[in-house]
Amino acid sequence: MHPNRLLGVLATFLTPIFGIMLFTPRASAQRAITIDDYFQIREVHDPQVSPDGQWIAYSVKTPLLKTDKNEERIWMVPAAGGDPIALTAGGVSSSHPRWSPDGKYIAFLSARNGSKEQVWLLNRLGGEAERLTYTPQDVDEFAWSPDSRRLAVLLRDASPEEVEAFKDQNDKEGDSDKDDKDKGAKEKKPKTQRPWVIDRRQFKQDEIGYLDRRRTHLYVFDLAKRNLTQITSGDYDDDQLAWAPDGKQLAFVSNRSTPDPDATYNTDIWVVSADNTDKGAHITQVTKGPGEDREPAWSLDGKWIAYTTRLDPAVFEYGTKHLAVVPATGGEAKVLTQSFDRMVVDPHFAPDGKAIYFVADDDGTLNLCSVPSAGGDVTRAIGGRLVVNGYSINKNGDVAAQVATIDRPDEIFTIPGGKLTQVTHTNDGLLSQLKLSRGEYVHFRSKDGTTVAGYLYKPLDYSSGKKVPAILRPHGGPVWAHYAEFAHLAQLLAANGYAVLYPNPRGSTGYGQKHAQAIFADWGNKDFQDDMAMVDYAVEQGIADPDKLGVGGWSYGGISTNFIITQTTRFKGAISGAGEFLYMTNYGHDHYQRDWETELGRPWEKKALYEKISPFYRVANITTPTLIMGGSIDWNVPIINGEQMFQALKSLGRTTELVVYPDEYHEFSTPSHIKDRLERYLAWYNHYVKGDSAPPRPPEQATSKTAGQ
Repeated sequence: MHPNRLLGVLATFLTPIFGIMLFTPRASAQRAITIDDYFQIREVHDPQVSPDGQWIAYSVKTPLLKTDKNEERIWMVPAAGGDPIALTAGGVSSSHPRWSPDGKYIAFLSARNGSKEQVWLLNRLGGEAERLTYTPQDVDEFAWSPDSRRLAVLLRDASPEEVEAFKDQNDKEGDSDKDDKDKGAKEKKPKTQRPWVIDRRQFKQDEIGYLDRRRTHLYVFDLAKRNLTQITSGDYDDDQLAWAPDGKQLAFVSNRSTPDPDATYNTDIWVVSADNTDKGAHITQVTKGPGEDREPAWSLDGKWIAYTTRLDPAVFEYGTKHLAVVPATGGEAKVLTQSFDRMVVDPHFAPDGKAIYFVADDDGTLNLCSVPSAGGDVTRAIGGRLVVNGYSINKNGDVAAQVATIDRPDEIFTIPGGKLTQVTHTNDGLLSQLKLSRGEYVHFRSKDGTTVAGYLYKPLDYSSGKKVPAILRPHGGPVWAHYAEFAHLAQLLAANGYAVLYPNPRGSTGYGQKHAQAIFADWGNKDFQDDMAMVDYAVEQGIADPDKLGVGGWSYGGISTNFIITQTTRFKGAISGAGEFLYMTNYGHDHYQRDWETELGRPWEKKALYEKISPFYRVANITTPTLIMGGSIDWNVPIINGEQMFQALKSLGRTTELVVYPDEYHEFSTPSHIKDRLERYLAWYNHYVKGDSAPPRPPEQATSKTAGQ
């Protein structure tokens, strides 16, 4: 359900944004965007400014249809602007670049030569990458010590299968000098799948599967000695590590203060000695709030730790995440952003310790903000109608940020002298070829008078007063939002003649906790009214043709689609992606056991509530032709939801089709599947919403008989 979270005509102008000047070059608009352009867009992310502020390392991810895989490479660009330099070659994915504090090296993660994801090292002066870690399991995360001599590493306990595969790999490498006859003499033992033995309350997770008692713990790797020392242990997961400035301690996040970590949302900040040899027998609890305390960040003098905190665990994801500070030794914490009432992530102290930077989810944007570390007003270092999807700051105060706008995918920016300055131009060549719809941020009133906002994309070459087909696209979450960032799907639909509606109804972030919490245990009520209000707005403005409306979404957007088409027959076509239908089915089957019980209660005790909000019990109301989609191994929103919806609609004789993508989790990763999904979107909407005579399937999939008819 909870999501994870890509262009308008470019023009030559300088737009003031909270005192910052955003420069966007003019594009020579030539053609409409296509499905295949999705695979030409390079995903620029994870900017890391060097200690001297002269360079920025970053990653570029590319979906490759030819190999049906995603490739990620690490690049480096001068902070002042200039030509980027590729640090890793194609053919092998590399990610998570991190500068050593002395500026001599870049460490990164990569799975090479049949190994798991491991830490590799590049000398800044050049040469081949050197593998540092050798573990049976993936390295989840790492961080440099301040003296550049050690790495803190997060590892999940290895499974027997991983240990066995690791041993086999080492045996192969050891056999490399033997002749082929000797190699062939070894017979491989047939591998038998072991049963899953489960005794945890939280027993499943998307992209992992069944969970056993293997946990994630903290290790320290010594570069000179090439040895790995376990620092924490126990029946708890440890996460989000951060070195103290003196290199003597490590802060991390864990749920160690409750008897059953799986039963609550509580996490705290803990501190352990980096030289610890007792696997965490002696650790210090720094925060003691009842909710989630996460993302520790040390002040440069080592006296304080900034972190994010959710104050009300009873409303879990609906509650605002605030910025707080606490003495590094523990003690009274101070919440700095309570009156700001916006979701806060990714805190970092300014070099002088007087302010703390963070990213705020605010009014359909993500801005880089700061607040005095002693408390005070929030200011914006990078503000306006844009999205800061990541940033880094060095000890000199140099900032590198990953920024997207409604008309440009993410690129790397700096802010010299307070001016937002683009330093990478990875997608400029593609953008110069495209004619795009400029998404407008609009406001409208819902049924009860509540003001709601959203993004509206008009078709290319739209003429004022012309009524056009329109697609309502509810977002995932429900606690999330549509943002001022480039959305390929919105642009694709606009290029195909649709107005596209991206509302942020109640339940969305960026408008305060009251707005987000308004749908708690009441899905399909106020958010339905708000979604319909945007449709009404587009109709009243003379943009949307009321006789040619479509709806569709993914995750909670699929859930929204399901209950929308049970409550109205306004839509001519619907697409339900990874949605839920009969909520009782999900209890004990997806990975949201705590969420169901916290929001709705136990289903045998709250049967009426589960039935009230489940679209399943109003399925007979659905007359909208509905395409249902999902991944076969999605444990976030399992495909059983789509199967039940499909079966019910087929039983009623409704027009429907079910498409299940093999080996896909909640977030799709296979390029060919993503292309197929986009092709099906257009074919379904073109047939049922526009009324085109072409079948509601991609050309190579189409048959003479329409599904369900």
